Formats: sequence, C-alpha cells, structure tokens
Amino acid sequence: MTPPSEMNPDEVLRVKLEVLRDEHRDLDAAIAALQETGRDMLTISRLKKKKLRLKDEITRLSDMLTPDIIA
Repeated sequence: MTPPSEMNPDEVLRVKLEVLRDEHRDLDAAIAALQETGRDMLTISRLKKKKLRLKDEITRLSDMLTPDIIA
C-alpha cells in the first residue's frame, strides 16, 4: 500500500472506511458476547450507541465516495 502522503483523497477515504467497517464488526462481536452473558447492560448500551455512530460515519463516507447521479 502507498503511504498516505502519496494517496489521493478518495483512497484515503476508502482506507478510513475499511477501518471503520472493521471496528463496526468488532463492536458487533463484542456486543453479542456481552449479550450472551446477560450482564453489564450499561456497557452493552454504550457499545450499541458507538456502533450506531460508526454506522452513520460509514454511511457518510460511503456517500462521499459515491458520485451523485442526476437523473
């Protein structure tokens, strides 16, 4: 992979998007593991909120990478 200084803005966004998607998947696994135990509902709630914020950021970055199509 090329260094960030040599990447164009779209490539930087794609890398950031992939990192956020990985973090989103990790949170999903952590939430599932905590839910199996049925304890620490406060932590589960906080992780779910963080996961939603990540999803919003993923959507925002995806929209930035997808060109608007005028029909």
